[in-house]
Amino acid sequence: MRTYAEQVVSLIGRIETEETDAIGAAATLIADHLTRHGADRLIYVYGPGGHSNLAAQEVFFRAGGLVNVSAILDEGTLLSGGALRSMAIERTPGYGRVVIEDNRLGAGDLLILVNAYGINAALIDAALTAREHGVTVIGVSSREHADRTAPGHPARHPTKRNLHDLADLHIDTKVPIGDAVLEIEGVPERVGAISTFANAYTLNCVMAAAIAELAGRGTVPEIWRSGNAPGGDERNALFLDRFRGRIRWL
Repeated sequence: MRTYAEQVVSLIGRIETEETDAIGAAATLIADHLTRHGADRLIYVYGPGGHSNLAAQEVFFRAGGLVNVSAILDEGTLLSGGALRSMAIERTPGYGRVVIEDNRLGAGDLLILVNAYGINAALIDAALTAREHGVTVIGVSSREHADRTAPGHPARHPTKRNLHDLADLHIDTKVPIGDAVLEIEGVPERVGAISTFANAYTLNCVMAAAIAELAGRGTVPEIWRSGNAPGGDERNALFLDRFRGRIRWL
């Protein structure tokens, strides 16, 4: 337990110290987006690929989170549809294009694409398609993992490109190759994946920094309250009529 905690804390510490500028820039993009286009504008978050979907869910309809976040929870790569199916779909060229166009993202929209490794075909197609349609893309992924994955790996997009090369702004989550970080004597494979911690920490930092930026500009951002907290349902009801039907998975 102690070794795992040390690994998690070390990784989060690297993100804190090495990605401060990138996280601040992402927060500014979000604040600019909501200031320039109005408080009802959406911030899309998509995590195509297995457990990377958890990152989009982490900041969606979340206590203490921006009401404006609209997670793209496409069934294709969700593990609830089957783990092997999820992996096959995230490796399918063209799938990411279908998702972006089906959600009607276009010029002036803001999309956060988050993926532990930053290479799979669905992710790269989502990034390419978003850019074609004039969407601003913030990428959240591990540069090391992408750079150290062979060009011929079966998960890769046919172009062999990486998310960090395509995003308008990229935040490096530092996830090591293979994700798992613990070595146990007598066990040939490492255990204890770390990418979910990295993704959740990074995205929550971005959202908190964006909220602080908005407040600094004199705008009071709208924040979800836990439905399990006193007054939560009443507080959240203030936003539902405005966003239901626009936030697809609300």
